[in-house]
Amino acid sequence: MNELSKESSPYLLQHAENPVHWKAWNENTIKKASHKNQLIIVSIGYSACHWCHVMEHETFENENAAKTMNAHFTSIKVDREERPDIDAVYMKAVQIMTQRGGWPLNVVCLPDGRPIWGGTYFKIEEWIDTLEQLQKLYTTKPEKLLEYADKLQEAIVSLQHLPVEKTETPTSIILEELIAKWTKSFDVEFGGMARAPKFMMPNNYDFLMRYGFQNNDQDVLNFVDLTLTKMAYGGLFDTIEGGFSRYSVDIKWHVPHFEKMLYDNGQLLSLYAKAFKRTKNPLYQQVIEKTVSFLQTNLDNNEGGFYSALDADSLNENNVLEEGAFYVWKKSELQTLITDDFKLFATVFNINQFGHWEHGNYVLIQSESLDEIAKSFQITASELHQKKKLWEQLLFAERQKRNPPRLDDKCLTSWNALTLTGFVESYKALQNPLYLDLALKNGHFIAEKLWSADGNLFRSYKNGKATINGFLEDYACVIQSFIALFEVTFDEKWLRDAKQLMDYSLEHFFEPEQKLFNYMSDLDSDLIAKHYDIEDNVIPASNSMMAKNLLILSVHFSNSFYEKTAQEMLDKVLPNIDYPSAFSNWLDLTLDFSNSKELAIVGPKAGEELQKFNAHYYPNVFISGSSKNSNLPFLTNRYQEHQTLFYLCENRTCQAPTAHFEEVLKSIL
Repeated sequence: MNELSKESSPYLLQHAENPVHWKAWNENTIKKASHKNQLIIVSIGYSACHWCHVMEHETFENENAAKTMNAHFTSIKVDREERPDIDAVYMKAVQIMTQRGGWPLNVVCLPDGRPIWGGTYFKIEEWIDTLEQLQKLYTTKPEKLLEYADKLQEAIVSLQHLPVEKTETPTSIILEELIAKWTKSFDVEFGGMARAPKFMMPNNYDFLMRYGFQNNDQDVLNFVDLTLTKMAYGGLFDTIEGGFSRYSVDIKWHVPHFEKMLYDNGQLLSLYAKAFKRTKNPLYQQVIEKTVSFLQTNLDNNEGGFYSALDADSLNENNVLEEGAFYVWKKSELQTLITDDFKLFATVFNINQFGHWEHGNYVLIQSESLDEIAKSFQITASELHQKKKLWEQLLFAERQKRNPPRLDDKCLTSWNALTLTGFVESYKALQNPLYLDLALKNGHFIAEKLWSADGNLFRSYKNGKATINGFLEDYACVIQSFIALFEVTFDEKWLRDAKQLMDYSLEHFFEPEQKLFNYMSDLDSDLIAKHYDIEDNVIPASNSMMAKNLLILSVHFSNSFYEKTAQEMLDKVLPNIDYPSAFSNWLDLTLDFSNSKELAIVGPKAGEELQKFNAHYYPNVFISGSSKNSNLPFLTNRYQEHQTLFYLCENRTCQAPTAHFEEVLKSIL
């Protein structure tokens, strides 16, 4: 066993028995490498990463590779989910060196941690040969590597500085131009972007849906609905048990990398809940219900928190780890299980060339609506819906006999908070009290287990212990989720907790000269370069989330500094937006500044009226309220004991209060 046996991360523990003398990332490890004047190997991955497992088996379990690594290098394994700060810095380096990135991420560094070579997956021969050449070069001509490291670090640092530009172009024109550019990438047959692999990017469609709704752009709304429908049809979405895989390797959302990540499913709950509120599409409701059930069944830690992921790989019938083994089906299996209804089943789930993956394996996917299929088979839609439900129950029972995918049983703060927000949005849409209960339990889990008495959040929780000082992403997601809890409960505790975390973030992360938040706290040891997280990815940029949080809190607390800071952050980023898909949350913030309203519901029946309002899709409205007298600045002097009133405001000007819910809805439109 190497030193990783002392760690709690499932990914690090997977490498604890490698013959490589792996160490975990910490100051002591870096100091020892510097003292020995050894090159450092930094190998970064995560537990659900298929190609990480492949490289481990082929290379890191190999005695010859280990011999080379152990002889000349300090080898450090990093779980990118626990340490996204380290991953971000070295990913930039690899992208500069190779113009691409991914995981596993492997970098060779000087003893001070500055990178000199790197890439992603390497075959064992190339790996050993490259390491030997680098070691020889470091021994004979170290000045060459030092010179290269200096230039590479300059390039990494330069990526962090946005050009300071001013634009006089109205935001409405900026948005129109960016949307027009974006639509050229739309896949009008299957939804999503017209390329493979296809990532779901929930924030992209959240923004596009809002933009289409507020601008009466039916083409954009139709595209969003096409995308959500095709994603829900199966393949990427596990129609048997619920839950989405991380991405699809093809353009039709069919064959995924089968790992299921908490952060994806939490955000997709929010997206489908908002889409259901807008459309009342029963397919979206099914996605929400199945996804919540999946999270409860597979990722619930029984303390209110949720585990991180299920692996892509599981043991097949030959007891060998195989990608997707838990999820795929042979035609003969399905014929035996379904019997008389197989022709209908095969049409619904494409047990044909469309649904075939490889080696006789099928990944279940719809390509038509059940209503259309029912017509062609001359049965009622309700009858087919019932049959599909029974088939899924049958296949679920059969699949439970298989070896399940491996579980990553750490709880990450930001991912839990994203899921909390997903539960809140699901509760708003479907009014199921279970979803509010899950959200509240998760909120208390974060507040009690992951928030220290010193004011800081921790990043990770496992076996009753919280570890690693939190990153900006953790604060951004938790603040957002606590605001969301206030928006369905009117319990001011959550709003005040959000403000407390925001003030802590401003003290320890914000850099006024940059007008941005650093990704790491000023209480942590510096890496080779700072990281300002500004590009929205599968998780929105932590800076874009913080800017939105600042604006919302500025309304609740009448805090002009919060609003000014959010505006300055947007002003810095907006002129630099080139490809809108990487800045969708910033564009959403643009809509907040240009076209938003505030609604206060105050009075004895505020909770009942809130529930009615939350069932509607009004993305441009900030909601507040109280069923009793409140000293929140936005609610001060608005409570009346014998009636519940609605106060609708815009640009710090409020309409006359009304007691009629329908009047408010008319005024919002």
